[in-house]
Amino acid sequence: MNANGIGLLLVGGGVLGVVVWLLHKLGRALATIAEVLAATAVVFIALWSAVKMLVWLGKQIFTHWRTSLGVLAVMAWWQWLGWPSFAITTGSVAVVLMVWRLLDLVSFDRCCGRFLRAWWLRWFTYARKLPGWLHACGLSISDGTMPVEVTVNLVGRRRKAVSRTAGGGAAVQVSKVLGVRSGPSWDEVRVRLVPGQKPEDFDDAARALAVARKVTRCQVRELEPDVVSLDFQRRDLLKAPVDCAELAAVDGVDLRRVFAGRTEYGKDWRLPLTGPGAHMLVAGATGAGKNSVMWCPLVSAASAIRAGTVRVSGIDPKGMELAYGRGIFARYGVAGKEAIEVLDDLLDGLESRKREFAGRTRNVPISTDYPLEVLEFDEIGALTKYNDRKTREAIVERVAILTTQGRALGYTVRGYVQEPTKDTVPVRELFPRRVCLRVTSKTHVGMVLGDGAYERGAWANRIEESAAGVGYIWGEGIREPLRVRAGWVPDETVKALENYVTNGGAHVIDLPARRGGEEVAA
Repeated sequence: MNANGIGLLLVGGGVLGVVVWLLHKLGRALATIAEVLAATAVVFIALWSAVKMLVWLGKQIFTHWRTSLGVLAVMAWWQWLGWPSFAITTGSVAVVLMVWRLLDLVSFDRCCGRFLRAWWLRWFTYARKLPGWLHACGLSISDGTMPVEVTVNLVGRRRKAVSRTAGGGAAVQVSKVLGVRSGPSWDEVRVRLVPGQKPEDFDDAARALAVARKVTRCQVRELEPDVVSLDFQRRDLLKAPVDCAELAAVDGVDLRRVFAGRTEYGKDWRLPLTGPGAHMLVAGATGAGKNSVMWCPLVSAASAIRAGTVRVSGIDPKGMELAYGRGIFARYGVAGKEAIEVLDDLLDGLESRKREFAGRTRNVPISTDYPLEVLEFDEIGALTKYNDRKTREAIVERVAILTTQGRALGYTVRGYVQEPTKDTVPVRELFPRRVCLRVTSKTHVGMVLGDGAYERGAWANRIEESAAGVGYIWGEGIREPLRVRAGWVPDETVKALENYVTNGGAHVIDLPARRGGEEVAA
């Protein structure tokens, strides 16, 4: 090997050594940097996890503050006073609560029973079982993506979307339980909807949720755009008949909130005889209890009728129901011609009030000089459909005027019908408040209460024949139908009401004896 070759070899070796040394230094530097980054990442992840844990813990403590305070109190008691004192105190409180419940169930449930029951049901029933019920009823959202299948043929490509059930470990989201309230007969479970759900989805699954919970009814109420309340009925508070008010106890009456019965929540059901929502249409099959809805508010307003601040008129095509309390009604008609006379007399008074109060007030003040005129129109379909055309049109026209113009002038129309079709009651949309008692067809529910009422729990076609007066009402300022039961008014109470009102000087108008538009008292 010559000198040049040896020189090149030495130079190449030196260069290679320098490169190896540089790589060694660079590797050590990179390793040091990686160690620093790894340590930083571990510390950051640990701190981030700790912060998330603290935030979650604080959120849980803030959200479930009662449970959190209870746990802290138990731990502090156990630590400082020992378990014997805790066991003795807990046992003593349990005995006191049991004795209280046995002696006075109503006050016990109002003060503490419902809170204890709600806490127990939330953590041991709904928090554990509701997600499974929602998923089984199709109220869950899957994170699995929908695959696309592409088929290639000799002509070209054909893209076909294939829907499959999410599987293979795909995550499933269900609504979260926000809180539980428990009353004497209902559990109200508030849940937050997940993206992709809407309250109408829960409306459609209400019956399935009731079956899953093993209760008779489930009603869905929309509280916020993404929060609904699932109301489960544990027992029926409307199974027993509801008594009407006693005449001796109705010295004063608020005509905007007259007692009419009970609601499914155990509260008084009150109806307005004047003001917004006073016009009311009641639909129900024979024996459904329409007469209870008619008579119970009249019994509750007996003192106002006797005093003359309320004047009741009646149209009774059957000539039976209202005739039993004939003295209560200032005007009374049976056939089509008599019904038109009653309506014409009411319209005359309405026009008179228009001329007198126009430009002076927006609502006529109720007084003995200008009483509230209440028209009880029984079996309205008998005169608005099953009659000659001229009479039908005349009655429908007059009822339409009273329902559209009567509220501010002190006129209220309350109609009752068996067949709630549009042909039978052409003016049914002019009644803002509707009551659907037991009906013979599922379609009648929507005709009375509106579209979607049946899906929201108004199962009026399932009401038993023995449950007279039970029905669903629309127009209570809520999105959902409300189940109610009207107070039952026996025959002797109707006669007692007639005697009570007549003794007060009830003014009965003899329509055939009217001369020149003037009323002659009978």
